[in-house]
Amino acid sequence: MNLLVLSGGPHPYEESTPVLETFLRGAGHQFEITEDASVLADAGRMAGFDALVFNTKRDGDMTMSEAERSGMTEFIKGGKGFVCIHIAGAAPPEWREYYDITGGGWISGESYHPPYGQFKVNVKNSAHPGAKGISDFVTNDELYMGIEYRGDGNDVFLTGDAEESTHVWPSRGGSPKFMAGGTFPLGWTRSFGQGKVFVTLLGHNGQSFETPEFQKLVLNGIDWATS
Repeated sequence: MNLLVLSGGPHPYEESTPVLETFLRGAGHQFEITEDASVLADAGRMAGFDALVFNTKRDGDMTMSEAERSGMTEFIKGGKGFVCIHIAGAAPPEWREYYDITGGGWISGESYHPPYGQFKVNVKNSAHPGAKGISDFVTNDELYMGIEYRGDGNDVFLTGDAEESTHVWPSRGGSPKFMAGGTFPLGWTRSFGQGKVFVTLLGHNGQSFETPEFQKLVLNGIDWATS
């Protein structure tokens, strides 16, 4: 498949994107990696890609223009694939419609998570295409809580469990915050127009991307979104 990978933003993409590049190449995919979102507004160029992979956080100074958002929306709605990794699901305040595409994601200033660390990822539905070749696994990552979640149309196949706890939030300079326990969605698929959308909330940094099951997860997502 020919993929457009958008990277960049306030996250450790200098660690994760090179790992992503390595396992995409190993799987035989063709791809272009860029931090320049202007390509999204060029319908002619976008027509040459089978799917869009977001390993990026687009808010603040990196918020996409209206033309870029529109181009991305039409690309997916028209029948192409979209793979959204970790905090790439965060919508800027002026584009909350983004959650209609993703089915949910991080809300800057509202969402939270326990400290980065090791936890178990549960495969809720082993028959789901996203879970092909994957069973429950342990990874080093962030377990997102308090996200925007639009469950209608979401087919959740990965979850994570957490006990209630209290942690300083934000992690730097914050104050104690109670975090309720429960089961939290970590991976789902949905449709948007004629396009297929694959979302995982996993994938914080290079170490997270090195987890073999995570790599398989992303590759499964690409296969499904472009099928």
